[in-house]
Amino acid sequence: MEIWPAIDLLGGRCVRLQQGDYSRDTVFSDDPASVAARWFSEGAQFLHCVDLDGAKRGELVNMPAIRSIVQAAAGKPVQLGGGVRNEETIQRLLDMGLSRLVVGTAALKAPDWFAEMCRKYPKQLVLGVDARNGMVATEGWLETSETSAISLIAEVGQRTTECAAVVYTDIARDGMLEGPNFHELERVQEASPIPVIASGGITTLDDIRELVRRKTHGAIIGRSLYEGRIDLKQVLELSSIS
Repeated sequence: MEIWPAIDLLGGRCVRLQQGDYSRDTVFSDDPASVAARWFSEGAQFLHCVDLDGAKRGELVNMPAIRSIVQAAAGKPVQLGGGVRNEETIQRLLDMGLSRLVVGTAALKAPDWFAEMCRKYPKQLVLGVDARNGMVATEGWLETSETSAISLIAEVGQRTTECAAVVYTDIARDGMLEGPNFHELERVQEASPIPVIASGGITTLDDIRELVRRKTHGAIIGRSLYEGRIDLKQVLELSSIS
């Protein structure tokens, strides 16, 4: 199982939100590149980043921090979401050295366009599905659509086989340290023809064991790492158990 430590960027700093609420942020570092270097030094092979300002505005905001993270990664895979809504942005970020890009709002609003981009940039785009009560949230989680997470995933899966993965986030669990919503995750995994990366609420080593047992493709871990509730090296050891 792939383990993706998370770096969320807000105002150039590394933060964590609670349930996607921009007014409930905790700052963990003013130097995101050093945070990236730390996770890689502890054995991480992947890194997941989100431009929170970009997700809200619909365009990239934290470019200096993103560049510094890519430099710190020294060639290791970094995926980025938040504000990726047109091909110009996709090309710009891939040229910068990012490995994969997470597209959420634009994929919901223009699934044909997203499928076309997946074909043009095979296995470099990830479908971001952020769900509130099973329904897809957009615009940096500020709005909730009338489309269910499962129907969006199925729709994309019917249009293209070149989508690298689905990042599925249960907003109610994100940053709350209460464990994932395994019930909804199971429904998503059963319905998805695309590998699923779980995000939101992963707090304990038992959570990791359960994700491994469920054969989840990957896991994004944020606040529990920053607060020292779980150790990355132990997580990586558990994730390697088949």
